[in-house]
Amino acid sequence: MVLPEGFVVPPWYMVVPAVVILGGVIALLWAIEPPVTDRTVLAFAPWMMFGATLHVLYKMSAFPPTIEPLFTAPMVYVVTAIIAGLAWIVGVFLHVGGLQPTIPRFVGVAGTAFFTVFTMFALFQSIQTGTFEPFWPVITVVVAGIVTALAWLALSLWFTDVAATTSTTGALVVFAHTLDGVTTAVGYDVLGAGENVPLSLLLLEAGEALPTAEYVGAGWLFVLVKVALALVIVGLFREYVADRPQQGRTVLALVAAVGLGPAVHNVLLFTVM
Repeated sequence: MVLPEGFVVPPWYMVVPAVVILGGVIALLWAIEPPVTDRTVLAFAPWMMFGATLHVLYKMSAFPPTIEPLFTAPMVYVVTAIIAGLAWIVGVFLHVGGLQPTIPRFVGVAGTAFFTVFTMFALFQSIQTGTFEPFWPVITVVVAGIVTALAWLALSLWFTDVAATTSTTGALVVFAHTLDGVTTAVGYDVLGAGENVPLSLLLLEAGEALPTAEYVGAGWLFVLVKVALALVIVGLFREYVADRPQQGRTVLALVAAVGLGPAVHNVLLFTVM
């Protein structure tokens, strides 16, 4: 089994229109070719987090039953991509019309607004039900920030060209997957959370089988692999970003989303449930 447990396929009458709309959004973006810079990738970070928030709200049963299937995994990624893509298109037209100074600013502000509103709703609901526990989630973010800083410093010292070329986009990739690793490790070792992704579970079980598990837990190996893998991916994309920066940064943004989405999902889920 490769896919994680919990994947739900909504009814066809939801899937088909969503896929068609997503295809239309992608086609329009392909036609207008908006620039993709480091600022663009950063502007989409709140949208990656917004998708995670929607899925947490689904687990909290916050949506009406009629639309609830739209926020299951992996359908929530399609829904988020549609909304973020539409925001990008609107940002392009507002910039061309002289109503916005830059496209990334509009995309980032809109994404931050969506993420903040829905996250506050989840936090407020958890406070009402008495399940609000922010201690360990805050610890995971702080630890992930420190580990990312050390990893990026090492990369900058030994592979300066990689850090300089991939820049902020590369740093976001490393932070996203570091946070995913740290939240998974803390959830597994401290909070007693299960792991639904088979490959991740194999790494956690491998760490648990080591003699060090008694002293530092099983998750450290998972964190190490995630950080190392992120650094390797960033290194492999150096030439691609240098030769074709728009395409290279787009792919790296998708790599970052694969880490940041689950990471923020873990942080928020541990906080509210």
